[in-house]
Formats: sequence, structure tokens, C-alpha cells
Amino acid sequence: MGGGELRWGRLTHDRVLTLLTNPTYAGAYVSGRYQTQRVVDPTGMIRTRQVRRPRPEWAVVIQHHHPAYLSWEMFLANADRLAANNTRQGAHPPREGPALLQGMLRCGRCGRAMTVSYSHGRPAYYCLTGRADQTHHRACRSVVAVTVDAAVATRMLAAVTPHEIALALAAADEVADQRARTIRARELAVERARYEAARAERAFHLCDPEHRLVARSLEQRWEAALTMLAEAEAALATAHAGAVLLPTRAELEALASDLPRLWHASTTSDKDRKRLLRALVADVTLQSDLTEPVLRLGLRWQSGAAETLVLARPLGRRTAPGAIDLVRHQADRSDDELVSALTAARFTTATGGPFTVKAVRALRRRRQLPSPHPPADRGLPVADVARRLGVAKGVVYSWLEQGHVDGHQDGRGHWYVPFSAEVEAACRQRVLASSRINPSTPLLAPGGAV
Repeated sequence: MGGGELRWGRLTHDRVLTLLTNPTYAGAYVSGRYQTQRVVDPTGMIRTRQVRRPRPEWAVVIQHHHPAYLSWEMFLANADRLAANNTRQGAHPPREGPALLQGMLRCGRCGRAMTVSYSHGRPAYYCLTGRADQTHHRACRSVVAVTVDAAVATRMLAAVTPHEIALALAAADEVADQRARTIRARELAVERARYEAARAERAFHLCDPEHRLVARSLEQRWEAALTMLAEAEAALATAHAGAVLLPTRAELEALASDLPRLWHASTTSDKDRKRLLRALVADVTLQSDLTEPVLRLGLRWQSGAAETLVLARPLGRRTAPGAIDLVRHQADRSDDELVSALTAARFTTATGGPFTVKAVRALRRRRQLPSPHPPADRGLPVADVARRLGVAKGVVYSWLEQGHVDGHQDGRGHWYVPFSAEVEAACRQRVLASSRINPSTPLLAPGGAV
């Protein structure tokens, strides 16, 4: 609205949030939603900021003040839904991804929520939250999502049986009966408060205006009765709002028999599966120890009951422990020799392929295994050979590639040249005879002298 003129604009994300959070669109006049605070920052400067106040602390709330786009009840429901989905407050609403335990799986070592990561479309759970504040432990693990999701889903479907639903309905009947008695008590309280308020009103109107003290006392009694009536009506409204209509016993038993089919149906979205799981399971805790061939999942149900699932540890994409021990115990051997030993022992990499020099070096880095110790007569590094000859390192690498000089690599891939007097003399003759090599520095005499 601008100057009484209605203006239409493009629907944006900010305007949608304004419609959901601003009570003006619910036909209410509100004052006191924000409060100005003056604080002293660490530098000693006085800063002024706006702070959002909770809804019960708003100074003025007048409902039905002007035409509304949505009802006040819908506005309150939207506010509750937004608060429940606020991830900054620790909420984990179900997302569209296939990770079933998104936001529900916790690390059994540090107690932090595990993060979902997707690599090539395959979800996995990682304990990464503690890395930011340095609370991450070496025992914090990661696990492929399909390993734990299938176990939790199978256990949940096994728990939702007609027999279990019959027991739940029996308990629900008792809860519903208690709730009905509570609502009836609230209704009687409202009737009594309404009667007392009407009685106080009649007494006030029958009072002679000349008796001011009596009239003031009756007015205060009337106001107190109206306050009690408002409180009783609010308590009754809260009781009605908390009453949820439960499906019948036949409907729930039919749902239990059809639940596995609905769970595995292609028309059921991942978000719907997560919502169903959250209705029954509160959270899941992962306990993993590399010394044990199993994973332990601690399930805590919404009812408060808890149980533990024991799963076999997946080894499909893990290097065999025997291969790691072989490389650790034979660290002094070269990469080529280790490749031959691993191949002879019929070990494969984590992906199922044969071991190569590159795979052995990657295994050393990943497992922090020691590299082979180079022999004492390993020769000179390429940089030293190039400095002795006064040429670029690329010239020495070209000779190594063409076979003009011999050399070998260490465990980290660095080249060394056995630089005897005969090899040095041959290299000097090659430099002097070449028209393409221009020494950038004077050639050093044998032994390093100019």
C-alpha cells in the first residue's frame, strides 16, 4: 500500500516471509514487537540495536482490527511451524535427500549430530561438527548411509505390527478418557466463572451510585470475576487445542498391514519416509570401534524406550587390514617391491583393483605409514645435479626420460642420480657438445669448485 493505492508486485522469498511473520496480514494491530537496546561493545562504544520480543511480551495486540489475508489461528500455526523448523535453534526438519537419518544420527563418541554428505549421489554420515570448535575426537567415525538406514527402517517396520498397535490403542483410550475428564472439568470451571461474573455485574448495577465505597468494591469484585472468566476460557481453549483426533482401531490396523508396501512404494517420497520415522524414533546414536567388526546403533523411541542394534561393519570400500600390516612391517622395501608382495598375497585396494605404485604411496599417506629409507649411495637430487652442471632441472629430467643418465625415485617420488666421476664427465661433454643447452651459470669443477 502506498498513499491508499494498492500496488501489485512480484512474489519474492522476502515477501513470503513477511506474509508469514507479520501480524498485519492476519488483520491484527500490534505494537511492541521490537525493543531498542543499548549495549556496550568490547571496544567501549555504546551501540543501539533492535531486538525482537516474544509474542507474549507484545504491548498491544488488537485482533480483527482490519480485513485479513489469513486468519489469526493460521498465523499462529505458521509461526509455530517456522519455530519448529528453525535450524539455528537445533531443529532438523526432514529434507528431500535420500539420507533417512538426516538430523537424527548422533556420534556415540562426542555426542554431536552427524552431518550428511553426498559423494557421486551416495549419502554418508560424517562427524564433522566438532572440527569447527576443536571438540572432534579420533574415535569419531563416518558411515555409509545405506548401511544404517536399512537397519533402522527394518526395525521400525517390524515394530509397527497390529499387535503393537492394539497395545498402543489401549493406552490411547486411557489417555483419551483422562483428556475428556480434563476438558469437562475446564468446561465446568468456565460455567462457574461465567456465573460469578454475571452475579458480580448484577450486584454492581443494583448498587446505589451515592454509595461510592460500596460501588468501588463491587466494581473490583466484578473485574476479578471477569479476569477469572478469561483465564478459565483460555485454559479451556488450550485443552481443546491439545486434543488430537485419533484414527479408529480398524484404520490403524489396516495401516499397519499396508505400511511395508507404502514404505517401499515408488510414489512415497523420501521426505514422507523421514516424517514417518520421526513420528516413532526420537534419535539414533552410532557407536563404532575399529577394533570390532560390528557397528552399534542406539535407538531411542518417542515413547522413551531404547534398544541397541548390532550390525556387521561394511568392508566393501576398506583396505584389508592384512595389506596395511604388510606395508607397515616392510616399510624399508621400495614401492615396486611392495607391489609385488601385495600382488603375491592376493591383496586388492579398497575399490577391488590391483595394487600399483601409486596405490601404495596413497596408502602410505592415508595411513601415515613410514616411507622406505633411501640407501646411503642413492646419488644426488636433480636440483644438485643441475646446479653442478649449470643447467636447468628440465635438462636433467629430459636425460632421465631419454635414458642418457640413470636414476631412481624414493618413496615420495623424488628423483636421484648416481653422480660418479664418469657420469659427471659424460654429462659435461654432453652440455659442451649441445648447441641447444646454454649453461646459465659457469660449470663447477668436479668436487664443487669453480
